[in-house]
Amino acid sequence: MPVSSPGSTDDAIRELLLLMPRMVGRAKRLPVPERVRSLELSPRHLSLLALLLFDGPATVNDLAVRLEVAPTTVSLMVAELSRKGVLERREDEADRRRRIVSITDEERGDIEAWLAGSAAAWRKALAPLTNEQRRRFVDTLLAYERALEEPGSP
Repeated sequence: MPVSSPGSTDDAIRELLLLMPRMVGRAKRLPVPERVRSLELSPRHLSLLALLLFDGPATVNDLAVRLEVAPTTVSLMVAELSRKGVLERREDEADRRRRIVSITDEERGDIEAWLAGSAAAWRKALAPLTNEQRRRFVDTLLAYERALEEPGSP
């Protein structure tokens, strides 16, 4: 809970620089089911699994667009997670040339449990906001991410 409302941009930056490490630390302490922990997943896997969990099965190309990475990157992640029994690929009934990626039934419960704490915290934090305020918040985080990637950024 902030001590005072940030007034200037520098006040807000100071508060955020103090807040971000605490948030990351707390998120890292959320319980991870043993099976998921044993898979040695990275943050990029978290994004892929979150998309599949919240939005359902998708093609590699659809996932690549939404993750903003190359289809080959998603293909490699899908292959890796398929070998570990986390994901499965099946034929698209509408177009047999396409493959649909989904979380296996065996792993779905553990993946849901892994993401549930974080999703619940975001839901609680975002619930009091209007749709416009939520959009502004997400857009601000996206702008921060882009700014970190600019030349000269730390």
